Amino acid sequence: MKKLYGKALITGASAGLGEEYARQLAAAGTNLILVARRKDRLENLAAELTAKYGVSVEVFAADLSRDYDINSLAEKIRQTEDLDLLINNAGFGGKSRFYKDETGEAEQMIRVHVTAPAVLTRAALPAMIKRGRGAVINVSSVAAFSPLSGAMYSSTKAFLAMFSINLQNELYGKGIKVQALCPGLTHTEFHQVAGMNKEVIPGFFWMKADRVVRISLRALAGNKVIVIPGCRNRIIAFLMRCPWTFSLVQWLSRRSWVRKRAGMKK
Repeated sequence: MKKLYGKALITGASAGLGEEYARQLAAAGTNLILVARRKDRLENLAAELTAKYGVSVEVFAADLSRDYDINSLAEKIRQTEDLDLLINNAGFGGKSRFYKDETGEAEQMIRVHVTAPAVLTRAALPAMIKRGRGAVINVSSVAAFSPLSGAMYSSTKAFLAMFSINLQNELYGKGIKVQALCPGLTHTEFHQVAGMNKEVIPGFFWMKADRVVRISLRALAGNKVIVIPGCRNRIIAFLMRCPWTFSLVQWLSRRSWVRKRAGMKK
C-alpha cells in the first residue's frame, strides 16, 4: 500500500481491526501511536512492527470507558501536532440487554463509542485544519442500521455513522477526510469477547480483517463517507434501510428464532 499518512493514532489497537490497521499502515511506512487497555499486547506489537518495517511506534495504555483516560489521550493528541490520521476503533459488543444491565455496561459503551471518538476527534482537528490535510476513521458497523444488534450497540454505532457524515460536511473545503467504516461480521476476537457463538452464522457472511482494513484505507483516496465493505454487507444494509423492506426486517427482528440465530441475548 502506498504511504498516505505520516503518523496515525489507533485506538483499540491490541487486537482485531485495530491491530490490522496498525500492520497495514506500518507496512506502508506510517509511524504509529497505538492505544488500548492491554499494554503488554501493545508493546509486543510495537516491537514487531518496528523491527519489521523500521517505523516509529509509541504505546499509550488507556481504558476509554474512563473519563480520565479519554481526557489524557486527548491531551496527548493535542501535543502531537504531526498527527494526520486518527482511527477511532475501540469498541465492544456488550453482554446483556439494556433493561437487564446492572453493571453500567450501557454507560461504558456510550463513553467508548460516543464520548471518546467525539473528544479525540475534536482534539485532533485543529492541527489537521491548520496543515490543510488529515483524516479521521470512525469504526462503526452494519449494526448501525440493524434492529438485531442490541439497543445500545446499534444506537452508538449509528451515532458514529451520522457523526461522520455531518462532520465531513462541516469540514468541507478544509482538506480533511472523514470516514465511517461499517463492517459486517469480521473474523476477530470481538465476537468471542461478546459471548457470541460464531458457528450459528454461515461462513459466507464473514470477512477477514485484512480485507476490511484494505477497503477502508483505499477508500480514503475518495470522498465516500460511509464505507460498507463487501457486497453482502451492502445488500444487508440496503434491505435494513429500504422503506419497502424495513417492515419485514422489523417483523423478523422480533421472532425468537431469528434473534437466537443472530446471537442476541435473552
